[in-house]
Amino acid sequence: MRKIKASTLMETMVATVLIVVVFMIASLVMNTLMAAQVKSNLSPIKEHLQQLEYACMNKQLTVPYYEEWKGWEIALTQEGAMILIEATHLDNQKQVETLVIQNE
Repeated sequence: MRKIKASTLMETMVATVLIVVVFMIASLVMNTLMAAQVKSNLSPIKEHLQQLEYACMNKQLTVPYYEEWKGWEIALTQEGAMILIEATHLDNQKQVETLVIQNE
C-alpha cells in the first residue's frame, strides 16, 4: 500500500479560507438579490388600491380622497367621468396609477 502525501497545515488553512470567502460572496449576492426583490414588490400597494377602488365604486368613499398608507401617499381624484387613483412612495418617489371609469 502506498502512502499519500499529507497536506501541510498552511495548505489546509488556505483552502478553508478560500471556501469561506466563496460562501461569503455567494451569501452577499443572494442577500442583495432578495433585498432588491422585496423593495420592488408592488403587490401590497396594488392590493390596497384595488380595495380603495372597490370602496369608491360602491360609494363608500367620497372623491377627492387622500391618505398615507405604509410609506405611500395615495390620492383619488375625479377627472370627468373617470377617477384617477395615484400612489407615490414617500422615500423613492415610485408611482403607481390606476384610471377607473365611474358608473353612475
